Amino acid sequence: MRGGIAAYFDLDGTLLDASSEKTLTAVLSKKRPWRIPYGATAWCVGFLVNLLRLRAPYDAARNRGHFSLTSWEVLETLSKQIAEEKLVHSITPQARDAIEWHRSQGHRLVLVSATIAPMAEAMGDVLGMDAVYGCGPAQRTGILSGSERGWSVPRRKGKVPIIQKDAQENGHELAECYGYGNTMADSWFMRITGHPIAINSKGAFKQFAQEQNWEMHDWKIQS
Repeated sequence: MRGGIAAYFDLDGTLLDASSEKTLTAVLSKKRPWRIPYGATAWCVGFLVNLLRLRAPYDAARNRGHFSLTSWEVLETLSKQIAEEKLVHSITPQARDAIEWHRSQGHRLVLVSATIAPMAEAMGDVLGMDAVYGCGPAQRTGILSGSERGWSVPRRKGKVPIIQKDAQENGHELAECYGYGNTMADSWFMRITGHPIAINSKGAFKQFAQEQNWEMHDWKIQS
């Protein structure tokens, strides 16, 4: 589908009333209990190394040490299972309605998430997305080291060039496109769309969205 309008969606906290990557980590740890102390240690080491490299604490904390020594094949298998059997129930009704509205308008649906690529892609399949961008390398084979070196990382400002490239390649005018997110980290890509929509906004992000006169909604699973 070239031309027309695209709707760019964040995943966790926006379409999903849950954390997809935390859910994947929990299931992996339950299946392999030895990963709990190992993964925690690997994550802490990655966090400290990233701080020494002068990375922002937000980015330093989002290393993939908790997945080190896991194969991409295992992550892909578990992600598909978790998305179809567990996380499908955490997609909010309002998110489903928004997706269906965009689909009925002929808009292209694009998921842009900082979650690890196999999980982002599995959720993209469940949600019926036309394209998915998650964190990971171009070639996913072998064992993860915990490092993101050489990966595409759609996180914070990193989502902006990915969305710009996607729009250019598919003939979208970003001024006509929609951007859905739930944090200040998402605000960077939302600002380049003509229709930014803040979901479940809190704190500084809520204040920022109000100052920008962005459309705002609360999407939650009702208990």
